Amino acid sequence: MPSVYVYNELKPPMRNKDIIKLLKLTALLLDLHDENAFKVRGYENAAFALERLDQPLVSMESETISQLDGIGKSMSQAIAEILQRGSFGLLDEMTAKTPRGILELASIKGIGPKKIRQIWKELEIDNPTDLLKACREGRLAFLKGFGAKTQETIASALEFAMAQKGKLRYSETEPVHDEVTQAIIQNCKPSRIETVGEYRRKLEIISRIDIMLPAGERKDIKSFLKGYTVLAYVPEESGLFSFVGIHVDSGVKFCFHFVNAESWYNQKVLLTGSEAHLQQYNLVEICQTENFASEEDIYAKAALPFYPPDLREGLFEERWNAEMDENLISEIDLKGILHAHSTYSDGQHSLREMALYCRDEGFEYLGISDHSRSAYYAKGLEAEKVALQQREIEALNKELFPFVIFKGIESDILSDGSLDYEEEVLKSFDFVIASIHGNLNMDVKKATSRLVRAIENPYTTMLGHPTGRLLAKREGYPIDHKMVIDACAANNVIIEINANPWRLDIDWRWIPYAMDKGVQISINPDAHEKIGIYDIHYGIYAARKGLLTKEYTFNIRDAAAVKEYFESRKKSIR
Repeated sequence: MPSVYVYNELKPPMRNKDIIKLLKLTALLLDLHDENAFKVRGYENAAFALERLDQPLVSMESETISQLDGIGKSMSQAIAEILQRGSFGLLDEMTAKTPRGILELASIKGIGPKKIRQIWKELEIDNPTDLLKACREGRLAFLKGFGAKTQETIASALEFAMAQKGKLRYSETEPVHDEVTQAIIQNCKPSRIETVGEYRRKLEIISRIDIMLPAGERKDIKSFLKGYTVLAYVPEESGLFSFVGIHVDSGVKFCFHFVNAESWYNQKVLLTGSEAHLQQYNLVEICQTENFASEEDIYAKAALPFYPPDLREGLFEERWNAEMDENLISEIDLKGILHAHSTYSDGQHSLREMALYCRDEGFEYLGISDHSRSAYYAKGLEAEKVALQQREIEALNKELFPFVIFKGIESDILSDGSLDYEEEVLKSFDFVIASIHGNLNMDVKKATSRLVRAIENPYTTMLGHPTGRLLAKREGYPIDHKMVIDACAANNVIIEINANPWRLDIDWRWIPYAMDKGVQISINPDAHEKIGIYDIHYGIYAARKGLLTKEYTFNIRDAAAVKEYFESRKKSIR
C-alpha cells in the first residue's frame, strides 16, 4: 500500500508538527462549539500520540498510521486528507462557522474554551477588542462563574496580548527575516544589504525588522517589494528613502531604509542602537558632524570602545571592554546540558536517544530533569517511576562511559514554596531544578516568598525559569528579582537561563546583578526533544547581552567537575 502522502511539487510535505497543530485546532473548535466531549478528547489524544512519534507521517503507510496508539481508522483518514491538501473536512466545517475573532480569543492565555463559549453566546462578543471593552465596563463580572477577579485577570491577559500584536520572539523572526532578505538578494541582487535594529541587537522580542539597502538601487528594489505578496505595503509609513511592509503570515513589520554610500556607517550606528544607547553616548550629534568610514571610527570619535551590536541597549555598556570580550560565554564553552526531558515525562525522545544525541553533539554530560509528580499534565514522575528511571541511568552510564547522565528532576515548587516529593526521594537525585508551573496568579510578595522558600530548601540545586513567562504570550508573575537573586547567593543555588525561546528566563537584564552577587548561571535548553538542544543558541544570545562571563557559567565545567560539585553539595545537606 502506498504512503498516504500525494506528492505536490508546488508544496513541501506536511511536517508532523503541522498536522498536530491542525488536530489541536480541531479539538479546540469542537470544544468551542460544545460538541461531544469524547469527540474533543479523540482529537486531543491523537495530537498527544503524534507528539511522541519520531517517524515522519509523510513516510508512513495509511494502515500503519491507523494502528498507532490513539489514532485508529477515522483519525488516520483525517491525517491522510491533511497530507493530501493541508486540511480535512471537519476542520473546514468548524472553521467556516467560527468567527476569526473567536480564534484570536482562544490564543490568549487564561481564557479557556468554555469561558469563550459563554462570552460568545451570552454577551454576543466574538473578538478581543469588544471583550476588553466589556471588561472595562464591568459587564463580564456579572456572567455566571466569572466575578470581578476573573474579569480583572481576563482584562490583563487581553491588554498584554494586544500589546504583543505584531511582535515575534527572536527565534520566530529568523525564518521570516531570512525569507525576505533572500528574496531581495535573489531577485534584486543589491550591491549590499545589512540588517540593523532590534534584530541585529538580538532582542528577545522583535517588533520591527530594519534593513539597510543602497539608495541608488531603491527604484528597482521598491518595484520588487510592491509586487512581493509576502509583504503588505504600508504607503502611509513609507517615504522616498524608505519602504514599510507587514509580513502577511507573521504580522511583523519590515522597514527598508535606502541609504547613501557616504553615510552608510552613520546610519548603521543610528539604526542599530536603542534610543537610550544613542542618547546616552551622544551618537546622534556625533553622526551629524561628518560621514565616517566605519562604525569603529564613530565610537572612537565618541571616545568609546567599539561596543558589540547586541550590547547597544543603553543599560550597562560601560561594564564591557575589549579584553572582556574573550571572557564572555560562547557556545563552544558549554561542556554539557542540564534541564532536558525524556519520554519518562513529556519529552518526545527516550532517555537513551537524548543521551546519544548530546554525546554525538560533542557534550560530555546530560542532566536529565523530567517533571515531578505534581505536573500531572506533563506525565510527572511518581516515586516508583523515578526509581525506574534512575536504574536505567545507572545502566546507561556504564554503557556510554565516559559520557555521563546525571540523575535530576524538575521539581514543582508547590503553592507554599515546598518542593514536590518527600526527602527520601529528593535525596536520590544528583541535582534538583526547582520551578513553578501551577498557581501562577500571584502578586510580587506571594511569588517572591514562594521562590525564596524553595531556594532555601537544601535539596534545591538550581532555580528554573524564575518568572514563568512565555514571551509574547504570557506575562510572567511579578517577582522581586534582587531578593530572589540574593537568596540564591546566600544558599549557593544556581539560576538558569532557560534557553527555550519562549522563556529566556532569567531575563538577561538581571545577569550583571547576579554576577555581582557571585551567583552561578546555567544555560539550559529545557529540551523536550533532541532538536530542542539547539535552543542553547538563544540562551547564549541572551547571556552575552547580559555580559555573562565564563567564570559565572556553571555548565562550562566538565563532567568530573560537575559530578564533584553535585556530590559535595549533597554531602553538605547531611
